[in-house]
Amino acid sequence: MSESLGTILTAMVTPFDAHLAVDHGKLAELAEYLVANGSDGLVVAGTTGESPTLSDDEKAAMFRTVVAAVGARVPVVAGTGTNDTAHSVALTRTAEECGVAAVLVVTPYYNKPPERGLLAHFRAVAAATRLPLIVYNIPGRSVVNLSPEVLAALGEVDNIVAVKQANPDLGELRRLRELSDLGIYAGNDDMLLDVLKMGGLGGICVASHVVGPRLAEMARLVRAGEEAEGQALDESLRALYKTLFLTANPILVKEALNLLGHEVGGLRLPLVPATAEESAVVADELRALRLLP
Repeated sequence: MSESLGTILTAMVTPFDAHLAVDHGKLAELAEYLVANGSDGLVVAGTTGESPTLSDDEKAAMFRTVVAAVGARVPVVAGTGTNDTAHSVALTRTAEECGVAAVLVVTPYYNKPPERGLLAHFRAVAAATRLPLIVYNIPGRSVVNLSPEVLAALGEVDNIVAVKQANPDLGELRRLRELSDLGIYAGNDDMLLDVLKMGGLGGICVASHVVGPRLAEMARLVRAGEEAEGQALDESLRALYKTLFLTANPILVKEALNLLGHEVGGLRLPLVPATAEESAVVADELRALRLLP
């Protein structure tokens, strides 16, 4: 089932207007642009979408906008995870009503549940929906890490189909491959090549906002057995991966999009716009990739 969710899924930014309200026109435009430029799936209201500052009503409206714009062509995945199981269940049910293809559920953050609590959390959310569920493991933001053994146990749930792995420990991914056939998506852009080489599904990416066709080509090359060419393409993008994360995501990918003319607006506090110095670094990298004159 996870195969149908795509290879290069972009974790979409949320465009805001001048008053920091969600700009649904720009959201639909961005979805169209991404699908035309390398993305064969989209994630709405994830980390890059500034989910902590979006209300449930705003998220539901965004799910409906993106589904209406591109849902007939690519899978639309809704970010529905929170650190409250009941809240995650409710938002997941709402997302299903909005017509999304799957949900992305983050490891509960801040409350630091033990492994048995993590297992119970994901099983409860999965049981509340018929949709495929992608587990989102990001210990850098949630503090707790889902071990390969826990992920393998979750993979036994019928509709838990994949993990977005933002833990850069490739040894844990190899161990997971030994234990389970759970699908694997790279959760960090700089992990995409390694995940593809080990037979993973692809990546849920940030850089695909600006270099989607190149990431899609990298996946094609690796799957065609042309790993050296894929690695060369990855090396050419390493500086971009680093640049976009010089400060908290999505500050700099939003700056990149604005520099490229996509007008995705600012950020809600506590995130703040890029400084002049950060903007200059982003612009230099876009010029180096011949994306900006």
